[in-house]
Amino acid sequence: MPELPDLQAFSYNLDKKLAGKTLKEVNIVNAKKLNVTHKELKDTLEGQKLDKVYREGKELYIKFSKGDVLALHLMLNGKLFLFNGQNDNRYSIIELLFTDGTGLALADFQGIANPTLNPEDKESPDALSKNAGVDYLSARLQKTKTNIKTVLLDQKIIRGIGNAYADEILWHAGISPFSASNKIPAGKVKELVQSIHTVLMDAEKQILRSNPEIISGEIRDFMHIHNSKKTHSPKGAEIKIKDGTRKTYYTDEQELYS
Repeated sequence: MPELPDLQAFSYNLDKKLAGKTLKEVNIVNAKKLNVTHKELKDTLEGQKLDKVYREGKELYIKFSKGDVLALHLMLNGKLFLFNGQNDNRYSIIELLFTDGTGLALADFQGIANPTLNPEDKESPDALSKNAGVDYLSARLQKTKTNIKTVLLDQKIIRGIGNAYADEILWHAGISPFSASNKIPAGKVKELVQSIHTVLMDAEKQILRSNPEIISGEIRDFMHIHNSKKTHSPKGAEIKIKDGTRKTYYTDEQELYS
């Protein structure tokens, strides 16, 4: 599943390519969870100029000239495709066709990637927002004994972090993913917030450096810990893996707070 740095890179490239174009037509092919009727979506967006593309949490937001927003959640296997003329992707969810003959398609062979018109504001802050700083995270962690990795993955607490980057962030901060959240000292929470920003922003740079035109897929080979091709961390510790619903990669370099 694309995570925050992936979506940051996608939005950067899509904004460069699409901003300023006028939307001629919206084709809804297989949008099972669309929150409005097909007619309402078309009536609202067609004819508007695309203002900008940006990321919110784990979604891409496409903002139009009248202020309307089309949010795209790629879910597990959703992919984005730019095309000229005709879209040949057989698994399309939705297509945006522009007056210059180009288009953008969201596709998903599982059919669960989800477009939403004018999504409601989320209560939880984005992981890179000022509102997700030390004071906020400290207060939230003090309310729960749940392990810190589970908290970082909870989109109702902080938005944008997924399984792979949770492992990278916690290793960078020196905190075991199995630590009880309310036992993590104040100083370590500050380091955790710093690690969230450092790891996510550095990852975006790595992704764009290795694939400057990327708008879909995942690049993970630069990861230090959550990386099946690596056996040891940059500091030399063995990388351990705990299987479960999600695999957790960690080392003994990370302190367990319990």
